[in-house]
Amino acid sequence: MRRFFPIATLVSVLISGCASSDNAPVHRSLDSFKGASACYDRELEPYTPVVDTHLHYRPFDGRAIPFNEVNEYLSRTSVRFANVYGIGQMLPANSSCSNYLTCPGTPVSPTTRNDFVNAANMVEFKPDDLHLTLSMTFTDLSNPEPTVALMKLYEKEYPGMFHWMGEVNLVKQAQFYNRHQAATPQDIEQWAGFMAELRARDYPITIHSDIGNNANATLYLPLMEQALALYPNNKMVWAHMGISYEQTNLKATEHIAILSRLLDQYPHLMLDISWRILEDYYFSKSGNRDLYVRFLNQYSTRILPGSDFVAFRDNSFKVYQSELEATSRILQYLDDSAFRNIALGENYFRLLALDYQAPAVCQ
Repeated sequence: MRRFFPIATLVSVLISGCASSDNAPVHRSLDSFKGASACYDRELEPYTPVVDTHLHYRPFDGRAIPFNEVNEYLSRTSVRFANVYGIGQMLPANSSCSNYLTCPGTPVSPTTRNDFVNAANMVEFKPDDLHLTLSMTFTDLSNPEPTVALMKLYEKEYPGMFHWMGEVNLVKQAQFYNRHQAATPQDIEQWAGFMAELRARDYPITIHSDIGNNANATLYLPLMEQALALYPNNKMVWAHMGISYEQTNLKATEHIAILSRLLDQYPHLMLDISWRILEDYYFSKSGNRDLYVRFLNQYSTRILPGSDFVAFRDNSFKVYQSELEATSRILQYLDDSAFRNIALGENYFRLLALDYQAPAVCQ
């Protein structure tokens, strides 16, 4: 039986300026988020989010999908808002390695290179139909002393263009074989200067910090707890809900208990649900889905969506589409309030004080 669009959805199509076929999803325009718009019909419109807060426009080796092509990928999906991450830890410029995981011993070192390429691309190719937020990814959390000076350099070269920091690594076990070292408690104490600068600018910071691993479930948790205790007034986003490929067997109840305790204790902490490891190893595991849905509904104002797509030259739109779908799959099970906060961008707009608003969900 053919399904007919309700009036609200037809209006949203007109607002977005998009044509629609019977089976094609309705993708709203950027302008449709600037004021009151037609309600969001969850039966007919996609469950993938309108915001991708964790998107790496630059890869580890610098050989990237062109900036405009990545933007085209977004325009072909529901995404209209995105964080433009580089990757702050890059392989040597003269290295033939493209994936650090296959090159143990090759250093992956913090650098400003990717951030400046992203900024130059934004100046030259800023899109009209997307809202992009540039992020500083250069920071070495185990050597924080140069950070404030480099932030000032960024502001001098690209005034008013950067509004986020991260993804930066507190502890990332995947790079231990590439000379990455976890920040120490002493290092974290030395963040005070740049964390104060972030507060003054009202910039969020996204931190990759593994909770632990399969041998020791909470081995590195004290590092993130110390960062939160020392800098409780900073807007911190904990990437991937603290999970990594080194930790695929943490019990959902224990994971949720850790996150709930810290969210309750630190009101400026947020989580991102980027990286398909969460869907593949946690959300979709037997008996887990309902637990995580209840958690996300309860803390819906503290969650940000993201794909964690990396724009390696050999990746494609199909890869981005697949990553976006996998990392968004749990969103279809959320209640309407949580869906609006997370998938429809209300949390993101509020976090950055953007002049946009999420549509109401159709009743």
